[in-house]
Amino acid sequence: MRITMIGTGYVGLVSGACFSDFGHEVVCVDKDDAKIAALHQNVMPIYEPGLDALVAANVRAGRLSFTTDLAEGVKGADAVFIAVGTPSRRGDGHADLSYVFAAVKEVAEALDGPAVLITKSTVPVGTGDEVERIVAEAAPGKGITVASNPEFLREGAAIDDFKRPDRVVCGTDDEGARAVLSAIYRPLSLNQSAPVMFTGRRTAELIKYAANAFLATKITFINEIADLCEAVGADVQEVSRGIGLDNRIGRKFLHAGPGYGGSCFPKDTLALLKTADDFESPLRIVEATINANDARKRAMGRKVIRAMGGEVRGKTIGVLGLTFKPNTDDMRDSPAIAVIQTLQDAGATIRAFDPEGHEQARKVLTGVEFMDGAYEVADAADALVIVTEWDAFRALDLKRIAGQLKQPILVDLRNIYPPQDVIDAGLDYTGVGKGA
Repeated sequence: MRITMIGTGYVGLVSGACFSDFGHEVVCVDKDDAKIAALHQNVMPIYEPGLDALVAANVRAGRLSFTTDLAEGVKGADAVFIAVGTPSRRGDGHADLSYVFAAVKEVAEALDGPAVLITKSTVPVGTGDEVERIVAEAAPGKGITVASNPEFLREGAAIDDFKRPDRVVCGTDDEGARAVLSAIYRPLSLNQSAPVMFTGRRTAELIKYAANAFLATKITFINEIADLCEAVGADVQEVSRGIGLDNRIGRKFLHAGPGYGGSCFPKDTLALLKTADDFESPLRIVEATINANDARKRAMGRKVIRAMGGEVRGKTIGVLGLTFKPNTDDMRDSPAIAVIQTLQDAGATIRAFDPEGHEQARKVLTGVEFMDGAYEVADAADALVIVTEWDAFRALDLKRIAGQLKQPILVDLRNIYPPQDVIDAGLDYTGVGKGA
């Protein structure tokens, strides 16, 4: 199959590279000249483990190419995927679909024959109907059908998620579009553990939002249980394991911490809430999840302040981990932002290290001194705070850190160290949900 991917952001680039690795001919189109020029040099616009090697291999094989020429990119395409951003709209929190609709119009006008136009961007229910209207107006009689194919990729594990998914959701009632999508995903459908699920288009659109909202709720639930653990003298990690062993609940997304962030959960839960409001079908659990998560991030900053005796003015605090999760350089809605700003508002000086996030962090954080490693961060600081659980932070020499710090204080907001190990190293320990 000949596939065109519109957008070379996270979803578009990973999806395009993986489709080409299945043997399809893929052209990735983007208006950003600098980004396309960099991709021609195998310089990735994002950090994702293994992506550069995957892209290079398929470019060498002649299955993957990049261009800024939309007309050339969609020429002869069997399927065109729209993978552009849908950020929260300023003012009301709805998903901003302007990039999607603009791309759809341009693609429809540029296509030289019948094709399936597939929305891979995360879009609210009913977006496919508007896409269909735009196509009918911009390119009547071309035989363009519209489908939905939401992505379920985790940053840091996106390639594996694409190639070994729990499921693939395709939304269309058109038999021709179904045949094209079946052919595209045939390499996955051969693996019976990764079902290709066909639904109506609106159902597919809602599945994506419902899945993200449920996972965000699960994270927020265990974070609130962590607060209760601290109040009653229980251990949230043991509570998490105890409930996660129940197959009806499952172990994933039950790790207490400073709250969720990233490119999906914050904007998707908000967009789903706004859609529910529009249809007068309130989602009170989702609303509570959003509010609790927003409040939690600054609460974690206050937790650090309490661990330091309630006063941080004039003190230097070292922060390990800035991205919203490990194995990505994504700073969008990272808990580290609110934690650091809370500490700065209280008068603290911040020095920080992240294995991949410095460049992106500089765009959203001010007054932070970026260091070259964990021990440089700890040297002569008044406390050390772990915010993101990068593997590089899991086996630090705690005795060395205890000797470097002015005050032997470690605040572990991801619970990556056993409390007794920290105490035995000569450090005062503060974790999340550790009430004993």
